[in-house]
Amino acid sequence: MSRYFSRKYEKLIPYTPGEQPEEKKYIKLNTNESPFPPSDRAREYANEAAKSLNLYPDPECRELNKKMADTLKVDEDQILMTNGSDEILNFAFMAFCDNDHKAVFPDITYGFYSVFAQLNNVPYEQIPLKDDFTIDINDYIGINKTIFIANPNAPTAIFLKPEEIEKILASNPDNVVVIDEAYVDFGAKSCVPLINKYDNLLVTQTFSKSRSMAGARLGFGVASKEIIKDLNTVKYSTNPYNINKMTMAAGLGTLEDEEYTINNCKRIIENREYTKNELLRLGFELTDSSTNFVFAKHPKIDAKRLYLELKEKEILVRHFDKERISSYNRITIGTHEEMETLVNTLKSILEEKA
Repeated sequence: MSRYFSRKYEKLIPYTPGEQPEEKKYIKLNTNESPFPPSDRAREYANEAAKSLNLYPDPECRELNKKMADTLKVDEDQILMTNGSDEILNFAFMAFCDNDHKAVFPDITYGFYSVFAQLNNVPYEQIPLKDDFTIDINDYIGINKTIFIANPNAPTAIFLKPEEIEKILASNPDNVVVIDEAYVDFGAKSCVPLINKYDNLLVTQTFSKSRSMAGARLGFGVASKEIIKDLNTVKYSTNPYNINKMTMAAGLGTLEDEEYTINNCKRIIENREYTKNELLRLGFELTDSSTNFVFAKHPKIDAKRLYLELKEKEILVRHFDKERISSYNRITIGTHEEMETLVNTLKSILEEKA
């Protein structure tokens, strides 16, 4: 770092995104993107919006916001659209965490939580998952801290039922509970219906996974009107034009073509079940996935070595060096053809080790 870099960030460890290589063509099963392109309507709307890029986008995101509210059956002032769900998560750390409201989240979860805490100088605690990688809700009952839970969790893929989330919400009435539902559309159940029952609940979601818009950067938060007002205060104090015109238009087109999204999710779930069954036949051990990825390990081959061998064969998966999960790889679910290629490649690798 340069001698000008602020000392307040000297210990900051930035988030490490998944590989996005350009040097060769890989089967990309490492960053949980959708294998399917955006809907035709999303692309048409984005192309039309490009004609007026000389003008600022609507800072209130009114048309998209209204459509999102209609889709979720909530009020328009209960939603805030953001530049990916990462932005709404960062807003939450800024708005609801400080020395009196410390942050807490699992020790194995989305890696950006600890980064946002450090970036915003927020004291935080990481609570260990149980040995089977599930969350013990008793660890969060009445702890009086700002809670962040990815549900389903990443990279473990495990889902916590809304009834369990409710117990956490009810026991922490004076603190915000953030439920990050980036993967909720692949077989889990959303907590959005609970926002009118608990005014301390903030649900975040993204268009990156189920809606095929990872490259466009669009997310949102759903909460009580008061929480959304708080988040808007942060938004308008940082970047009022946080969503560009083409992304906004593509998001609207996506929501107007919800059947396309639903069908893609069904296909991904089918491909996930196929992949799980095939991996089990090959001797892999898996967590119970409610996401568009599986979390897998094999007793006869080191996970990092397997990741490297797959990469040599032009298949990318995600390996994490963190001690508790270093024996696992996270594998995104792609098209059926891509998953067949993965399975056949894994067979070859394992036969070589036999």
